[in-house]
Amino acid sequence: MQEVRSFAYSLSQREDGWSWSVYDEDGVTVAGGAHPSRSAAQAAVERTLSGAEISSSSASAA
Repeated sequence: MQEVRSFAYSLSQREDGWSWSVYDEDGVTVAGGAHPSRSAAQAAVERTLSGAEISSSSASAA
């Protein structure tokens, strides 16, 4: 059976662009970065979340 993991994220506007962070269920930052545009930061979050789902599924299957 697969363990379902939940993640949250934040996007923050900065003077030089956008920063982003992804947090696990315990509120621990598991990924983050910065990009010049909001759309690029959002895309990075989505890639990170997609990768986390794959990693979580692979770890559960082992």
